[in-house]
Amino acid sequence: MSSSQGVRVKVPASTANLGPGFDTLGMALSRYSWLELKEADHTAFHLIGDEMKGLPTDKSNLIYQVSQMVFAEAGKTLPELEISMYSDIPLTRGLGSSASAIVGALAAANALIGSPLPDSKLFDMATNLEKHPDNVGASLFGGIIAASWDGTHADYVRIEPPANLGTLVVIPDFQLSTSKAREALPAQVSLADAVYNISRSSLLTAALFAGRLDLIRAAMQDRIHQPYRAPLVPGMSRILAEAPDRGALGIALSGAGPTLIALLDLNESGVDELRHYLLDTMQAEGISASCYQLHPVAEGVQLLDDIKNKTFLDMIRGEVTA
Repeated sequence: MSSSQGVRVKVPASTANLGPGFDTLGMALSRYSWLELKEADHTAFHLIGDEMKGLPTDKSNLIYQVSQMVFAEAGKTLPELEISMYSDIPLTRGLGSSASAIVGALAAANALIGSPLPDSKLFDMATNLEKHPDNVGASLFGGIIAASWDGTHADYVRIEPPANLGTLVVIPDFQLSTSKAREALPAQVSLADAVYNISRSSLLTAALFAGRLDLIRAAMQDRIHQPYRAPLVPGMSRILAEAPDRGALGIALSGAGPTLIALLDLNESGVDELRHYLLDTMQAEGISASCYQLHPVAEGVQLLDDIKNKTFLDMIRGEVTA
């Protein structure tokens, strides 16, 4: 049975790869998108905010399409929906905007029909849509995710973020599509580079699980995607080489980029120095950018329960300014 009041969900942003963990490691971050779904007499869209500009407002919309996949999987029919969405996750910047939309639509549509599908099924559906499990796993389950995908099923382990782990993201003011970033990658890598990445990805996963922040610098090195994507992001090669000496535990391209994410020890000083370094280096390349301190978040997609008391817009105003 569907909820006559509709449902609302809040979905965290995510970063993927963390350097060596290509298409495997993801972490939920403290930027969010909010989504409301209601059964309706005719399909309507309320896409609020700058990040929603230009998105389809008909049944080709990703949220509508993904919702219908959930209904079909559960044997339900809800052809008309009222869809409201707001996001403060920048589009095509490497912070999981598409993954958050997919996870939000799956979770909201499932809740709308009484949650017949388990999270494991939603994870498989999300990974099949995104084609890799790292971003969607982080947005769905929260925390840090190590995951694999065999084309049908995704397996994962969730790691609680170390208490003193923080991040600083530098977001260049240009978009970089995942498809373009993928095209830069070689079809094959050498055995030496594969072993290099496997060892560091294994070390990074274990270090994060054990809270060994002292190992992150060595563990975040990568040879299979960042060297090939560096020409797409001016200043990236220099930042990857120098940021660990400017206050970062380690630094990596966030997802497909162009955002770069530095991991921080919140017990150490030097965040302001690192922020200035990142922005100045981008500026020296002629790139304007924004820099934000984001936090790993332990909670994934959340079903919000105050839907009767506030309109979607009022709820967003309260959440964003909180």
